[in-house]
Amino acid sequence: MNRAYKTLHSRELLKYSEFHTIPLKQMKLTVLLLLVIFLASCGQKFNPDITVDDIKQSVYYLASDSLKGRQSGEAGNDLAAAYILDKFEKAGLQPMYDNGLQKFSLVASAELADGNALSVGERSFEAEKDFLPYAFSANTTVEAGVVFAGYGIQVNRDTLQWDDFHSIDVSGKWILVLQGDPDLDNPNSPFLEFSSERSKGLTASDKNAAGLIMVAGPKFSEEDKLSDLFFDKNSSRFSIPVIQVTREAANEILSGTGQTVETLEAKMMEEKTGITVPANAMVKATVNVALKEKETQNVVALLPGTDPELKDEYVVVGAHFDHLGMGGPGSGSRAVDTIAVHNGADDNASGVAAVIELAEKFAAEKIRRRSIVFMAFSAEEMGLVGSKAFTNHPPVEMDKIVAMFNFDMVGRLDTANVLSVGGTKTSVETEDILNEQNTGFKLAFSGEGIGPSDHASFYLKNVPVIYFSTGAHPDYHTPQDDADRINYAGEQKVIEYAGNVLNEVVDRDMKLTFQEAGSKFKRSRGGRFKVTFGIMPDYAGLEERGMRIDGVSKDKPAYKAGMKTGDIITAIEGKPVKNIYDYMARLQTLEAGTRVSVDIIRDNKPTVLIVEL
Repeated sequence: MNRAYKTLHSRELLKYSEFHTIPLKQMKLTVLLLLVIFLASCGQKFNPDITVDDIKQSVYYLASDSLKGRQSGEAGNDLAAAYILDKFEKAGLQPMYDNGLQKFSLVASAELADGNALSVGERSFEAEKDFLPYAFSANTTVEAGVVFAGYGIQVNRDTLQWDDFHSIDVSGKWILVLQGDPDLDNPNSPFLEFSSERSKGLTASDKNAAGLIMVAGPKFSEEDKLSDLFFDKNSSRFSIPVIQVTREAANEILSGTGQTVETLEAKMMEEKTGITVPANAMVKATVNVALKEKETQNVVALLPGTDPELKDEYVVVGAHFDHLGMGGPGSGSRAVDTIAVHNGADDNASGVAAVIELAEKFAAEKIRRRSIVFMAFSAEEMGLVGSKAFTNHPPVEMDKIVAMFNFDMVGRLDTANVLSVGGTKTSVETEDILNEQNTGFKLAFSGEGIGPSDHASFYLKNVPVIYFSTGAHPDYHTPQDDADRINYAGEQKVIEYAGNVLNEVVDRDMKLTFQEAGSKFKRSRGGRFKVTFGIMPDYAGLEERGMRIDGVSKDKPAYKAGMKTGDIITAIEGKPVKNIYDYMARLQTLEAGTRVSVDIIRDNKPTVLIVEL
């Protein structure tokens, strides 16, 4: 750990000791005395026992306001990494990678750069006030005529029919469309999957439009305000500009047609049909959005095994330590209109505390047959980016990693005493071990290896995984997920139980026997696809040439067609695929029993596969 880390870490621990370990009536202690107490505590050895006080110390620090939600790439995230690494080092673990930190970069935000402009005829409009591009827009300048095309939706699925393009050619023109869909009053509208900004952008691109302009009608949004520019955790971009405008700007485009945004929205809702209106205006727009990269890091340390034959096998014990920062659009916060510190006490300071406690406990043991890699992942909230960085560039051979334990939200054990355990079918032996070691929990097993946390990255590499969680709650991804709401005695029990399971896996004669458990492609909720390829896409969108495949399920259509992990899908039936959104949109149009061509890049060479659905 470098000096800057140590200095910042010392300051934050001092804040912690002031507000969480010293009663308010004793707050008159001098700064000198506080420093003496702090320095003395630094010299204390860790406690190898799993205690409520130790768990509480870690959670209260990691979930303190001073860390500002531990967003990846931000200072609070770095301070959390320093704290965890310090705990690992004090326990006697050996730092891996670069002094315990596996550094990597990721796109973390989108910002307006210089030169954004919009004009309708001779009238100019102001960026951020009258118009705003989307983060996935192309950076370009386009000047063209405009066609109003309803909601910008085209659906032909059984009884669900809607076509905003049936009577017009929009090639080479701007398309002006309303936000939302034809069933605005229905929160479960069947058109929802076609009405997102990205879905409409893909449709416009397929129609060879010059660009897409979106506007909110009064039924969609009473206030004529632009939504914030935010990064949606996918760095892929369209080849056309995609912008949003105020109703004032949109009505300027429609001037001369006898229509306004308000009248068109009302007419379509009344008639239940799309409306197209050629506009007389010429629109010129320049878009320049910068996707900002930031550096973050996983924290990784090794506890070597002692068995001459088994010490070269490794069990990974991990939890993600990043969270949502201050929230806001695109962050994943469920409090969509609130900007506040999202402390993430349960998600996932609780999981990190579990890893720290287990690291200290196992480091104090004299005999451990296999080696254990203890780690904390960053950028889980950005799409499992940290765990993918580890599994793509592991510090040991991937086939030597024989199991992965993941802790994500283990701090809210309730009176029902239910502990959820995922990945239980990813090895032949897992469920028997879990039942044998059970100390009184009501265990809720989920066999699948794919799930909404970092263990999925290991399952995709054919590693047995065990995922512990006490489940979601109303405070999940809100500013209310605070340290004072954790059930610390309950978490202590979870960690002790997990430690017994870990001990069995580390010391057993034979390693766990991996088996595939569930598809490596998790279908979207609602099962809206008629077909599936049987692949696990790269949700983070880190590949610029198309959509990278992170996993292929055995005996599924993609597997039978010869598709492999690491292939990059660039088109389906000749239509481009740039990211997970494009892929899902293409999948919606396919029928079972058909054969489709899939363009891929493998080892930097383009080829075509035929997939039978």
